[in-house]
Amino acid sequence: MLDAIATQGGFAAAARALDLVPSALSYRVRQLEETLDVLLFDRRSRNAKLTPAGAELLREGRRMLADVAAIAERVKRVATGWEPVLTIAVDSLISRKVVFELCQAFFELKAPTRLRLRGETLSGTWQALTTGKADIALGGAFETGSIASTQLAGIQVKALGDMPFVFAVAPRHPLAKRPEPLSDEEIAQHRVVAVADSTLRGDGLSVNLLAGQDVFTVPSMQAKLDAHLRGLGCGFLPLHLAQPYVDAGELVAKTVQQRALRVARTSYAWRNQPRGAQGHALTWWLQALDSPRTRRALIEDQAGGGF
Repeated sequence: MLDAIATQGGFAAAARALDLVPSALSYRVRQLEETLDVLLFDRRSRNAKLTPAGAELLREGRRMLADVAAIAERVKRVATGWEPVLTIAVDSLISRKVVFELCQAFFELKAPTRLRLRGETLSGTWQALTTGKADIALGGAFETGSIASTQLAGIQVKALGDMPFVFAVAPRHPLAKRPEPLSDEEIAQHRVVAVADSTLRGDGLSVNLLAGQDVFTVPSMQAKLDAHLRGLGCGFLPLHLAQPYVDAGELVAKTVQQRALRVARTSYAWRNQPRGAQGHALTWWLQALDSPRTRRALIEDQAGGGF
């Protein structure tokens, strides 16, 4: 009503546009004014003129009408098979840069599905999927017999690829100048930097920690790299993440007894859907992940890596 009156320039013209008699329109506007306890139109002039309060209500009302129209269009598109929201759990091993590139490509579809990213680590990545908090998990890396192999009911898993790790320290770290290979006994005397498992159940997984070793726990792989560069501890880093800093002399790669080059077998997984029920957004992401080039980039392109 307000839009019609403001657009048509008066109550009579607006009433004709709305297929109402002028008295009915005036009555409805009066009811609105009484409900809000404000005057919406200055009726002293021949043409109905909005008061400042009326102009604000019209401005907000037009925005709400646009939102309602957009919601109606989104509902129609969702009804065609697009999920309202798709949640992706991303392990801190995975390249943030490549994930955002995939998000950008998805947004260019102008699909109605909203994306939600969850930064996770170790078993927390899988827990987000198995508890229904995520639709896709990217980058789970577990040893044989771990949580990943015991919680796969209704979960489909595919390999991303092998990610090699290297033991690295800052040049000023005491281990940097020690003869190789480093023994576990020697490493155990120094603080290790560990990424916290994001699981909300139990104590989570611990990888490459030695008995009695001092532990500095950080929230992400990027934070672990920063700690190594500052000489705050030692430990294993993804080779592709550490290599540029090793080449630049900011990190020193060390061989370790029986653990010269650890390899993590990374995977991605999603929850199985009944036949014909898989949404278009999930289908798009699975098709993107089916590309060997994409999978390789997710674990090798570490520029800005880690959530």
